[in-house]
Amino acid sequence: MGIKLYYTTVTASREVKSQQAEVMRILESKSIQYELIDISVGSDVRDEMRAKSGNPTAVPPQIFNEDQYCGNYEMFAEAVEADTVDQFLKMA
Repeated sequence: MGIKLYYTTVTASREVKSQQAEVMRILESKSIQYELIDISVGSDVRDEMRAKSGNPTAVPPQIFNEDQYCGNYEMFAEAVEADTVDQFLKMA
């Protein structure tokens, strides 16, 4: 599957929860299929997300197309605003 969304089911951060929900809502509204990868299942999954994104302090949501890093929530929100989501997701 193409688009992978690293997220967490365990967070006290309202901001992270809100950002994750927003990304999922927008992907669904555009009929873009994606795979959810929950980093709360183990630190190895969180470490994998951070390594693949090239940011040792990255927090969810982080978005990938297969193993290609697309960006974080802020970058996704900018792409939505500019109507360039397909390019952001490297689908174009």
